[in-house]
Amino acid sequence: MIRTKKKGAIVNEHYDEHEHASAAERAERQAGQLREMIMRGCEKSRRLKAIIDERGIVPSDIRSVADIENLPVISREELVEMQIAEPPYGGLADPSSEIDRIFISPGPVYEPHLSERDPLWARAFFAAGIRRGDVVLNAFSYHMVAAGLTFHGGLRRVGATVVPSGTSGSQIQVQLIRDLRVSAYAGTPSFLLAIIKKAEEMGHDFRRDFRLRRACFAAEPLAPALRRTFEEDYDLDTYQMYGATEVGDCAFECSAKAGWHICEEVLVEIVDPLTGKKTAPGALGEVVVTRFNPIFFLLRFGTGDLSRISEAPCPCGRTSSRLDGIAGRIGEAVKVRGLFVAPSQLRRIAERYEGVRFQVVVSRSAHEDVLTVRMEMKEIPADKGILEEDFRRYFKEACTVSVDRLEFLAPGTLGDKDKVIIDERIWT
Repeated sequence: MIRTKKKGAIVNEHYDEHEHASAAERAERQAGQLREMIMRGCEKSRRLKAIIDERGIVPSDIRSVADIENLPVISREELVEMQIAEPPYGGLADPSSEIDRIFISPGPVYEPHLSERDPLWARAFFAAGIRRGDVVLNAFSYHMVAAGLTFHGGLRRVGATVVPSGTSGSQIQVQLIRDLRVSAYAGTPSFLLAIIKKAEEMGHDFRRDFRLRRACFAAEPLAPALRRTFEEDYDLDTYQMYGATEVGDCAFECSAKAGWHICEEVLVEIVDPLTGKKTAPGALGEVVVTRFNPIFFLLRFGTGDLSRISEAPCPCGRTSSRLDGIAGRIGEAVKVRGLFVAPSQLRRIAERYEGVRFQVVVSRSAHEDVLTVRMEMKEIPADKGILEEDFRRYFKEACTVSVDRLEFLAPGTLGDKDKVIIDERIWT
């Protein structure tokens, strides 16, 4: 039931006053949730209590996320090791809690999930415009992993009818979309493209013969070119959703598609993967997530993904911070003057300059990092100064780091197998 609240905001249980709170209100609420989770965790988990005590943290004194910055970031690999040493949950769960579902992901990692009352993915589907009356093909696996059932639950919470197709073959998916008059899709972008191509092989005109007009993607990047194909060629309104099986849903796109709103049920930090400390505002770092959870006390889970946070206002009215997509994984990126530069950021830049190839080279001069961009194009324009100025500006906007040198290369210099980023620095 949708109702109107103060300031004219349209809200319901999946689009509520929390999404319209001020930064101060949100920080105060989340600090209280964090404090409550840690206090309960110290009562129920010997492992968590030992971690907290070792760092001299007094749970009742926690007033902000800064108060847990000295806690270790727990990677997936470390969580696996903890669960092997102390099965099944690494000593991080309340053994007396009633656990509704246990999911398993490769490793293995055992994930005790909250009940079906938990709002997993509901905010994301609501933001994507899915409502009662929609028939949604859920093409995520319903096996031991969390995706199928948790997405199913989110769809049902916004009132949609779910077709639990899972990973059935593309021909069966086409039949379901046609016969059941499916209006929306949840799954990976590559699988939807395979379904569309199969429909075309079967003689269908996808836009004319089917009602499917919305698509919600997760678990796989949505390349800008593929998004354009979906939206321009097949009239699909596409939305990206981001999460991890260990912590559930984390962020989602709204209709403005200007970044991913961070869910109200999680605390997201962007940290330097080497130190675990918060990065400078707008800088790239690892996405670290704490889900407010009364039964599984996984604090500061390191996703291994690289992103940055935007605080700019969103036209949709939600006031949460937003993730600027995923720039890559730790190990793919190179740190330049204290800031990460990732290959995916460079691919995004390349899409702006048609017919241009470029390569980033990082070197050292007098103990300082030097970032050189080698640019190749079929023909160097007469007004290359305008191009250079625009490129430098956009590069800094996309990567935060400034270009020190820009070199123009002869056509054919860069090959398809050449690295996008070369780090020539020698550390002694």
